[in-house]
Amino acid sequence: MRIALWGATGTIGQRILREALDRGHAVRAVVRDPARVTIQHPKLEVVQGDALDPQSVAQAVRGCEVVVSALGPSRGEPPETLLTLNQRLVEGVRAAGVRRLIAVGGAGSLEVAPGQRLLDTPDFPPGWKAIAEAAAETLAWYRREANDLEWTVMSPAAFIQPGSRTGRYRTGTDQLVTDERGESRISAEDFAVALVDEVEQGRFIRRRFTVAY
Repeated sequence: MRIALWGATGTIGQRILREALDRGHAVRAVVRDPARVTIQHPKLEVVQGDALDPQSVAQAVRGCEVVVSALGPSRGEPPETLLTLNQRLVEGVRAAGVRRLIAVGGAGSLEVAPGQRLLDTPDFPPGWKAIAEAAAETLAWYRREANDLEWTVMSPAAFIQPGSRTGRYRTGTDQLVTDERGESRISAEDFAVALVDEVEQGRFIRRRFTVAY
């Protein structure tokens, strides 16, 4: 499959890139600075692009079958930039005639009880709240405004960090997935496994889903 990947140099994006290439997919990594992509692979194409410029997006993703976004606000940018990034990205994807888009979202809007989001719980870290609210607003925008596309928003577990690739995970939709100890965790490597599985299988079209152990 031909995949256009935005955010390929980030913690999650790097692992998505490696997972997709290891499975034999052709990946076009779209980045601001191509020199930051140090992987060399016969099925990897690295191009420069600006996710805030719909014309640049359209040019970068044209001819691909699915666009994957692991983008987030750059250092120093306000959290609200996340929504703008996704809006401009969608505009460019539409212009390029690509139908499928998978965007990495946040865990904060997942429910821990009926009507109660994770980000509204007392123990939710205050420093994460603004970006969690921006991710929740972005998901709501997809649900309202992007149903002409086959979009998917993928939320991680409450805690995601680099670790091991086990190939094991469980899925949910709008509820936080926890283990027998009540913990919600996933490695960045297994998050990438689940995302590339979704690229291949398309189980959550026009839906949000989440993964955890």
